[in-house]
Amino acid sequence: MHLPLTSKIKQHSGRNNQGRITVRHQGGGNKIIYRTVDFKQNKEGVPAKVLTIEYDPYRTAFIALVCYADGERKYILAPQGLIVGMKVETSRTVPFEIGNRTLLERIPVGTAVYNVEILPGKGGQIARSAGSSVQILAHEAGHTHLKMSSGEVRKVLSKGFASIGQVSNSEHNLVNIGKAGRSRAMGIRPTVRGSVMNPKDHPYGGGEGRTQRGTRRPKTKWGKITGGRKTRNKKKWSNTLILKRRTHKR
Repeated sequence: MHLPLTSKIKQHSGRNNQGRITVRHQGGGNKIIYRTVDFKQNKEGVPAKVLTIEYDPYRTAFIALVCYADGERKYILAPQGLIVGMKVETSRTVPFEIGNRTLLERIPVGTAVYNVEILPGKGGQIARSAGSSVQILAHEAGHTHLKMSSGEVRKVLSKGFASIGQVSNSEHNLVNIGKAGRSRAMGIRPTVRGSVMNPKDHPYGGGEGRTQRGTRRPKTKWGKITGGRKTRNKKKWSNTLILKRRTHKR
């Protein structure tokens, strides 16, 4: 752990500025330190050497501590296959190798990329979690078509940067928590099922023994409809950039 790139984030246990719980089932857990990760990687033309591959408690992927040729050290997202001693670089003419970062318009069709910029210069926002990547399908009229892991196809500006490869720790989804104590160490408190509550506490509550849900549509504890209701804003600015919606599992 490189201390100059770390900071302490105060834990709020799901409470707002009035002290009221607004997000349930949070609290406790081991103390963790935040690592400042560089999602922009905007030091163009300056190669960096990978010093360490580290665990980050605030994210699912591994991170890499790199040292640039000018002596500056930064944390970046570690791609699958990156090892200590390798060189990574951000450039408009960089070779297409794992961990290197370049303009989307330069990357060949069919390449898997991660940490993709939606707006040029803002830093990577797409494909940052463990094992994730997006595939380049086409370059057209200043836009690049990306296929998400969900099956959605969307356009982003070709002048944005992206890193080549797939984010590390692809087996993260196979982890078995194993016991309640490990969840508590992660800051996750127990969740009570709605069906075992009283009718005054949940729409699913009441009845003798194990009863049916008793309501046509699935609802939250506060009676809000969930499961099947669309939540995306119909006027969201990026709606026009989505060419194909994600495939739904039936």
